[in-house]
Amino acid sequence: MNQVRLGIIGIGNMGTGHCKNILQGKVPEIAITAIADRSEARRAWAKENLPETAAVYEEGKDLITAGVCDAVLIAVPHYQHPELTIYALEHGLHVMCEKPAGVYTKQVREMNEAARKSDRVFGMMFNQRTNCIYRKMHELVTGGELGAIKRVNWIVTDWYRTQSYYDSGSWRATWDGEGGGVLLNQCPHNMDLLQWICGMPKKVHAFCHNGKWHDIEVEDDVTAYLEYPNGATGVFVTTTADAPGTNRFEVTLEMGKLVCENEKLTLYKLAENERTFCKTAKGGFDKPECTVTEIETDGLNEQHMGVLKAFAGRILHGTPLVAEGVEGINGLTLSNAMHLSSWLGKGIEIPFEEDLFLEELEKRRSSSRKKEGSGVVFDTEGSY
Repeated sequence: MNQVRLGIIGIGNMGTGHCKNILQGKVPEIAITAIADRSEARRAWAKENLPETAAVYEEGKDLITAGVCDAVLIAVPHYQHPELTIYALEHGLHVMCEKPAGVYTKQVREMNEAARKSDRVFGMMFNQRTNCIYRKMHELVTGGELGAIKRVNWIVTDWYRTQSYYDSGSWRATWDGEGGGVLLNQCPHNMDLLQWICGMPKKVHAFCHNGKWHDIEVEDDVTAYLEYPNGATGVFVTTTADAPGTNRFEVTLEMGKLVCENEKLTLYKLAENERTFCKTAKGGFDKPECTVTEIETDGLNEQHMGVLKAFAGRILHGTPLVAEGVEGINGLTLSNAMHLSSWLGKGIEIPFEEDLFLEELEKRRSSSRKKEGSGVVFDTEGSY
């Protein structure tokens, strides 16, 4: 086999983008042999734009059992991610799952267990891990040369979305259809990167504002306070309503700080460990010497294409994935904890009570409003 036969389940915003990238030859070791979508309009689009040999199905499970694919890419509403992943793995297919891994961790644990029992490849679409700056931050922070983390601050308010975006899908921005707002739609990338680079906090206290800036029932404005096992603290701020927004990720460590902003990574490197300097300096207002350097990277940032190339590479050649599928539960744990904290109005220890989270989520699902979507499919280029 020199190409992976791929079926794409869900031809909405993301699924359409993946189709276009593959059709343009940007992932040469993958060929689309089937798609599935419940929308008649999206199936019609597929018949017009995909090769005639590509099979078209209404249901993802029918595609999975048809025997026309080696692997599937799942790009449907979030609640269905674990269900379809499990079904595909049990039927011998490799799986690439769009973020988030699911809506609640209890469901994702079942998915991860199915993956562990399978010999198939399971990857998660964490395309931001291909970004050279985040990869370099991960290397520098986890490598230990800058010492222990003391403080983390990430203000990421450039996920701007209009009302028409939320109106485009009947499932969007509802508790029953999507399961959350900015934390579960845009910020799975940030949740993943936050724990990948800095580790998992032990406690969060979050304030999620539902429908503050849009006519939606889920959160579009979040501020969260984080506590780490070593005593470090952090603040995470996000919204889909700030224009122009900000994206500044700052990690302060014992030997200085890293600042990621405006597609640059800057290192403020101390001459000696701040903890040592604090205890030994003679002057009350002394400060450790500091040099400022823009960090060089390899410049590579392949995004979704990089994730899919690595997916094909693992299947065909046994090379590494960008992100293992079972890692999807980590960022979801963080966003679930933020939701639960806001719902209960108190700080939440990690790990939290998964049954309690599900109970609170079901309360919101039971009163979730039904709406009609416009059916508009947007071009996602430049939105991540």
